[in-house]
Parts: sequence; C-alpha cells; structure tokens
Amino acid sequence: MKRLVFVLAGLLILAAAGPVGAERKIYTLQDLYVIALANSERIMISRENVRIAEANKGRAVSALLPRLTGFSSYTKYTESKTTSQTVIQPGDYASWGARLDQSMYINGREITGVQIAGENIERTRYDYRAAQEDYLMSSQSGYQSVTLAFYEVLRARKGIEIADSNVERLKKYRDAATIRLKVGEVTKTTLLRAEGELSGALSEQIRARNVYELARAQLVRVAGIGPDFELREVPPQDPGDVKLSDLQKQALETRSEMKSLELQKDIAEKNVKYVKGLYWPNLALSAVYTAADQNPTSPTFNQESMFGGLTLTYPFFEGGLRRAEVSQARSQLRQAELLVKDTVKTVNVEVENAYLELITQRGILKSLQDQLAFATDNFNAVTRQFDFGLASSLDVIDANNLLVTAQRQMANADYGYQLAVFRLKRATGMILADVKK
Repeated sequence: MKRLVFVLAGLLILAAAGPVGAERKIYTLQDLYVIALANSERIMISRENVRIAEANKGRAVSALLPRLTGFSSYTKYTESKTTSQTVIQPGDYASWGARLDQSMYINGREITGVQIAGENIERTRYDYRAAQEDYLMSSQSGYQSVTLAFYEVLRARKGIEIADSNVERLKKYRDAATIRLKVGEVTKTTLLRAEGELSGALSEQIRARNVYELARAQLVRVAGIGPDFELREVPPQDPGDVKLSDLQKQALETRSEMKSLELQKDIAEKNVKYVKGLYWPNLALSAVYTAADQNPTSPTFNQESMFGGLTLTYPFFEGGLRRAEVSQARSQLRQAELLVKDTVKTVNVEVENAYLELITQRGILKSLQDQLAFATDNFNAVTRQFDFGLASSLDVIDANNLLVTAQRQMANADYGYQLAVFRLKRATGMILADVKK
C-alpha cells in the first residue's frame, strides 16, 4: 500500500512539472512574420475587405443577367355567381406563371459596373498587401510592428548580457579592492566606492531583466505566439552600394500603395463613364407566361397566355440629379489624380529617408566598433595597472563606465542598422519578400 502511495505521488509531481525535456520554441524573424500574418485580427479585417469586394462583383454581374420570377395565387369566394352565359364570380380562382425580365442601359452602363467591381477586387488585394507590410514593419498606425517588437527583445536581451558582464567586472574589482585593503595598499574609501558601483550595477541588472520581460510580453501580443519562446537572430543581408534613384524607381513600381492608387484612379475614370450612363435611355425586355383556372368556367375564360414586352424609358427631368452625380464623379477623379501625385512625392521622401538612415547607421556602426575595441583594451590595461598599484580606483571606474557605454552604444547601433535595412525594404515594397511561402 505504501509503495502504491509513493508511485501515485511521483506521478502527480511529474504531471505538475510538465513534460520532461520540453524545449522552448525557437523563432527567427521570418518565422514570426508567417505566424503574425496568420493570426493577426487586423490582417483578418483587411482580408475580409477583399471578400466584400468579390461579393460586390457578384452583385454587379447579376445586373447583366436576366431575372426569372415565378408567381401564383389562389382565391376562394364565399359563393359563385353566374348567369346563363357568363360567370360573374367563380367559387374559386387560381393563377400561376413565370416572368423573365432584362433591363439595361443602351450605353452598356452595367458592363462598366462589372469592370469597376473587378478592378476594385484587385485594388483591395493591394490594400491587403499594404496592411501586411505595415503590420510587419511600420508603427505609424499606433501599433508596434512585428519587426520592432522582435528587435526590442533582442536589444533587451543584449542589455541583460551587458548588465551581467558589468556586475561580474565590478565584483572582481570589489574583490581586488578588498585584498589590497587588507594589505594596506588602499584606503577603505576605495572599497566603499567599489561596493557602491557594484550596488548600482545590480540595480541596473534588475531593471534590464524587467525591460526584457516587458519586451517579450509585447512580442507575444504582436506576433500571437506563446510566452515560452526563444529568438534566433539572423542578420539581414546588407543591400550593398545602391543608388537612391534606383531605389525610388523600384518603390514606385513595387509599393502596394502605388498600385492601389493607380487602380483607384482608373476606377474613378470608369466611374465617370458609369454615371454618365444615366443620360442614356433604359431598355427593358420582358417575357411572361401565365395560366389560370376557375370553377366554374365560362366559354370565354382564357386559361393560358404568353406575351413579350419592350419598354424604353428616359427621364427628361429629374431635378438636376444626373448633372450633380456626374460632377461628383469628376471631382472624385481629380482627387484620385492628385492623391497619386502626392503619394509619389511621399514615397520618394520615405525612400530617401530610409536610404540616408541606412548610410548613417552603417557609418555609426563602423565607428562604434572601433570605440568598443578601444574601451575594452583600455579597461583591461587600467585593471592590470590597478592590480599593481599604478592606477586609482577612479581610473578603474571611469574605464568600466566607458566600456559599458561603448557596449550599449554598440548594441543600439547594431540593431539600429538592422532595422534600417528593414525600413529600406519597407520603403521599397520588398518587406514581404522575407516571408516564407
């Protein structure tokens, strides 16, 4: 019995501890792109706009097809009234039939409507792609993008590494100061200063870990992943030496926003033609079949009939409605043309900003690499001098602070450069090229 109790207790402990050997999921930025685009509510909303546009095309196509309707009725009277030759009121009466109607404007207005609906589907698809690009890189919409959240975690993780190495160095410095105090080479002030620096480094270590946890939580929210994960850094490929004019040309040809606006302009042109169709007559064709039965019947009762009709309708006066709608459509066309011109200027400026930022970050990164190497050599030299009594405690503290500052600046520059590469990809419309198919 005791053995059974121990076995059950062990099973409960293992169940509470979770699966043995479970590993954290490891994600690259490209992995997060795929997951985020599949799980984001914002992207799903944009995807529904494409489906709405497809449904609207179905509505436009329905105007080109004839409409077939069926009808029937039955009437029961309280009594039948007849004369010797005529049925004044039957006892019951039933009728049924079918009607085929087709109505179109003579200038083909409905066909233009179908063309507009088709181009609107393509336009919403480009808007959907632009929403994906914005979600992956841009944060102008008020939400942090996946790329920024990813690099914030990497930056915070690097901050922990810097804080840990700072604590380790200051502990060694504190221990060295303790030994030198015992042999009378330094005063107690040196040890107290070392303890104070170490205490500050420990508090900075705690703050760095909290920043890291907050950055992880933000990435979980943005990318839609579980909280138990690790990130694997894959630096983006350096774009190399590229010309600004070539990048701007590529952006105007590739950016989803530009393609969407070009389609919007074309739709506005067709919309003017569509609205002008109201000036043309409407031609309606109809074919009708009817059948009826009554009891009692009369010799003149028509039990079945078929007929067709042709109706031409033209409103001569409608209070200026058509003129107002045409004027409105032309204004919308001018708006679309102006919007295309304005967006071209905006895209060119965005590409130039991203290009200049990349060049700047590249230069800063190279400079800070040299600075970090100098700060590392300087700290090593000063600590050795302190061990032999050739440097003061202030020299050690200054050298350590210089090294910590250089490490942080180097980390910021490294991730700033990688972000600059992605910003240039976003500006030129190539950010989705990193998404695995």
